[in-house]
Amino acid sequence: MSENRRVVVTGIGAITPLGNNTAETWNGLKNGKNGIAPITLFDTEKFKTKLGAEVKGFDPMEYLEVNDVLRTDRYAQFAVAAAQQAVDESGIKGTVQPERFAVMFGTGIGGIGTFETEHTKLMEKGPRRVSPLFVPMMIGNMAAGMIAIRHDCRGSAMPAVTACASGSNAIGEALRLVRHGYADAVITGGAEAAIVPSAIAGFVNMQALSTSENPDEASLPFDKRRGGFVIGEGAVALVLEEYEHAKARRVKIYGEVCGYGSTCDAYHITAPHPEARGGAQAMIEAMKEAGYDKNDIVYINAHGTGTPMNDVIETAAIKKALGEDKAKDAFVSSTKSMTGHMLGAAGAIEAMACLFALNEDIIPPTINLSEQDENCDLNCVPKTAVKANITLALSNSLGFGGHNACLAFRKV
Repeated sequence: MSENRRVVVTGIGAITPLGNNTAETWNGLKNGKNGIAPITLFDTEKFKTKLGAEVKGFDPMEYLEVNDVLRTDRYAQFAVAAAQQAVDESGIKGTVQPERFAVMFGTGIGGIGTFETEHTKLMEKGPRRVSPLFVPMMIGNMAAGMIAIRHDCRGSAMPAVTACASGSNAIGEALRLVRHGYADAVITGGAEAAIVPSAIAGFVNMQALSTSENPDEASLPFDKRRGGFVIGEGAVALVLEEYEHAKARRVKIYGEVCGYGSTCDAYHITAPHPEARGGAQAMIEAMKEAGYDKNDIVYINAHGTGTPMNDVIETAAIKKALGEDKAKDAFVSSTKSMTGHMLGAAGAIEAMACLFALNEDIIPPTINLSEQDENCDLNCVPKTAVKANITLALSNSLGFGGHNACLAFRKV
């Protein structure tokens, strides 16, 4: 296998709380649009949490036949749609051998909506009423499988399931597939559709979710008032391709995926390590691969969930990785202030944000950041976007189980 081939992004697709394509989503991100609103997917009367960042106006029939819609969980519908957009934009189909075309697609939870529906049938109507498609609709690899079937990807087709780091780990592992010669192109990203009663109840009872009823005071990364994350849903897909192949096709290149760090805190099932050792190490590894030097103008799309512990620990990780002085110089923002936390899709939409930020020299903001926590003393780009000629973009993702991933991007 050839070593260290360059890897670029030639297509992006998006189904998100800010829009059902990349243009709408990026316009929302750079203009500070808030995708958070009262939950409509179920009745929240008995729930402490009332808000979510739902996908709005999505019609799966635009991407799937009616029988496929009925046989597919919402998370996989989002994934198939985003992947279709990315593949169409890239023009990749037919330019690589099917055996050299792979899929690496993340999800944190998979088909939890299907699980709820079928478990209710089991309890209320008995085992004979459970759908024979229950298992294939529920399992976390089905988005990757459906994307592979649709686009004749006969190389590796796998999910990354690392909680909130799933999208970033999927992209990072896709990078390695192309870089080391196991594939010439990979459809990658992440999808999630977990705005369902059981997930909301579980997150509320572990005190992870915001209980604010004001959409503008709910997702508050790095703010003193923060009290938990707001759950989001959707999918973002990227086509990763070997650079020389993309150049020969003369297609649009969004940027180069030039670094990836993947670590585990090996500490606790939900809490980050108090010294931020895993998050910092993931950043250090990604920066080393990307050839970071002190002259780089850095943008960090922070994991930035808005939970009391995450934001302080991530601030410490950034300082460890860059050093105190350079950490203060870096532009940092949390787009979860607008999209909510899309769980297994978070790393994918945040990778997209990094690529567009590099292309347009615009740092998307951390909206609603009015009272910055002194323990989160970084340049967190409050309220509105800023112009900056960045040379390196980093995307952090930190997941339950201690999973940490960092992706690095540069202009080509």
